[in-house]
Amino acid sequence: MMENVHLAPETDEDDLYSGFNDYNPAYDTEELENDTGFQQAVRTSHGRRPPVTAKIPSTAVSRPIATGYGSKTSLASSMGRPMTGTIQDGVARPMTAVRAAGFSKAALRGSAFDPLGQSRGPAPPLEAKNEDSPEEKIRQLEKKVNELVEESCIANSCGDLKLALEKAKDAGRKERVLVRQREQVTSPENINLDLTYSVLFNLASQYSANEMYAEALNTYQVIVKNKMFSNAGRLKVNMGNIYLKQRNYSKAIKFYRMALDQIPSVHKEMRIKIMQNIGITFIKTGQYSDAINSFEHIMSMAPSLKAGFNLILSCFAIGDREKMKKAFQKLIAVPLEIDEDDKYISPSDDPHTNLLIEAIKNDHLRQMERERKAMAEKYIMTAAKLIAPVIETSFAVGYNWCVEVVKASQYVELANDLEINKAITYLRQKDFNQAVDTLKMFEKKDSRVKSAAATNLSFLYYLENEFAQASSYADLAVNSDRYNPSALTNKGNTVFANGDYEKAAEFYKEALRNDSSCTEALYNIGLTYKKLNRLDEALDSFLKLHAILRNSAQVLCQIANSYRYFPSNIEVIEWLGAYYIDTQFCEKAIQYFERASLIQPTQVKWQLMVASCFRRSGNYQKALDTYKEIHRKFPENVECLRFLVRLCTDIGLKEVQEYATKLKRLEKMKEMREQRIKSGRDSSGGSRSKREGSAGSDSGQNNSPSSKSERLSAKLRALPGTDEPYESSGNKEIDASYVDPLGPQIERPKTAAKKRIDEDDFADEELGDDLLPE
Repeated sequence: MMENVHLAPETDEDDLYSGFNDYNPAYDTEELENDTGFQQAVRTSHGRRPPVTAKIPSTAVSRPIATGYGSKTSLASSMGRPMTGTIQDGVARPMTAVRAAGFSKAALRGSAFDPLGQSRGPAPPLEAKNEDSPEEKIRQLEKKVNELVEESCIANSCGDLKLALEKAKDAGRKERVLVRQREQVTSPENINLDLTYSVLFNLASQYSANEMYAEALNTYQVIVKNKMFSNAGRLKVNMGNIYLKQRNYSKAIKFYRMALDQIPSVHKEMRIKIMQNIGITFIKTGQYSDAINSFEHIMSMAPSLKAGFNLILSCFAIGDREKMKKAFQKLIAVPLEIDEDDKYISPSDDPHTNLLIEAIKNDHLRQMERERKAMAEKYIMTAAKLIAPVIETSFAVGYNWCVEVVKASQYVELANDLEINKAITYLRQKDFNQAVDTLKMFEKKDSRVKSAAATNLSFLYYLENEFAQASSYADLAVNSDRYNPSALTNKGNTVFANGDYEKAAEFYKEALRNDSSCTEALYNIGLTYKKLNRLDEALDSFLKLHAILRNSAQVLCQIANSYRYFPSNIEVIEWLGAYYIDTQFCEKAIQYFERASLIQPTQVKWQLMVASCFRRSGNYQKALDTYKEIHRKFPENVECLRFLVRLCTDIGLKEVQEYATKLKRLEKMKEMREQRIKSGRDSSGGSRSKREGSAGSDSGQNNSPSSKSERLSAKLRALPGTDEPYESSGNKEIDASYVDPLGPQIERPKTAAKKRIDEDDFADEELGDDLLPE
């Protein structure tokens, strides 16, 4: 048997086919039929096994069993092909058919099976980027440009237009550097056109926001003329917007039409907005017929409230009654596209459903729906007030037509408001009987309308001095709507007329609690306090009203009247002095500040104000004498010394060195004093806090006249103290941008007629000239 065993030489360790002849005879299934032990085992259970359907003929009958290290005898297959593993010409051929996957000679030496090569360890680290390479520099610069554009947009949204423009300019400069670098490294086709477009568009927008319209137009022209930018032609809309702001209406229309030609018909919404801008521009140029054509096209394609209202205005401008009626009907028919109020009413007592309804009852969507409905009602009411007097032979017939149209629409509740406006129109025409008859029709209506009508009736009867009727309708208005400030004000007026001032004050207070901006109630409560000889409270009411109605002659007269009754009121003196300074009448302010210095002689600020008034009026010598007198009384006042140094320098006096030395010494002493106070505060913080607490409690009980005057000095707290000069721009309490109030005579309480719509609502801002957002 050993004659067939071939030992491999010890030096042949790298033999490629070594180990292929190693074969276990237990795996030789072809010799199982000749295996006596195996056949004996099979016979014991052969009868219970299923019959064999086919038997594979064996060609291994003449093959001896191979040993673990030997080779088999030469066997021939049926095709005459020698079997693998046989010895041919003395050379052992490896048995490739029985080699396991991943088998190698190293496995025989105890190596682990590792077909994926995981034992080699982690992959080597990636190669570090070269930050000095041109490609990396381009990427970093492109990232910086994007960041600058984003920062510019954020600054614009925060209202910092100047910073937004600076960021946009910086982005433009860096983008041009980026283009030059990219052209040096790559071909021009690889330039990032989207980034260039974004930078230019943002720069043009920031120019426009800063009202630098020439620069904005030039930047837009650069974008529009560049054929490499797709869909850049639509930016001509923004160019048209700029021309519209510049009142260059012909060019605005030209660019709007050019943009309209370049926008495909699939972009319906944008085309409608451009058409609306064209119509508004036609209105501004007085071309009402062209405007009517534009708005009629919009109403036929995509009806909107603004377009319908502008159509009515255009028809009203040319005086076409029939077109006004048709336009009003189109406006009424514009769908609101909001949910019904029934959606917010719970159909059951399910707590989960109730919580859900409460959550959506005042969410953002609901607020948007309310705003849209309020805007629709405003447009309809204003349009009805505008066309009612002209569409028929009389305004009453015109109002009746509008009321009937509204009743047949989705705005049924507006019919009652139109009737009330009809009554107000009668009042303007001095036809009180017709106004009363119209208002009395609402006595059996719902509470809201009844309260409004009763308020106006109470107003009418009060003006006619029929206080009993006025009181009756005021009670009806209050009972119908307790939260109606106008009704409460009129009720207070009727009580005031009967001499019950305390009760009148209660009604006025309740009206102010319901609406703190009710100027009639605030004015009337001031008159009531005057009647009750409570001048401090009366003055407080008129000063509050003055903050709302800045230039009201009635309010100013009442403040001056209170000053006549209470001439030592330091707050009134302060306000009057500040008023004359703000209106550039400094000479008139001097007498008030001199009086204040007599009332409070230890307060240096009044004397400083007198000197400041002399200085402002150009009387420098008198100002210098006053500052010298202040320095004599208050030698440690730093502010006085500063003005002395300034005046002496301007006039060229030799005393400037003396005052400058004193000023420097005082400032140094002040600094040392502050340091000592700070160190003392740090060392005795606990005990000092305790003392301050007790002192605060004592001072809170101090009701002396001087402390009360100090507390009432609210209007001139922006004025300088001992160390601060007065500047007229610092007084925020005086302003000329306000309107005169409407109301009865000075000593008579103001009535509050229920006014549904303000007059003259059809001004320029009602044209709805909202341009296409840039």
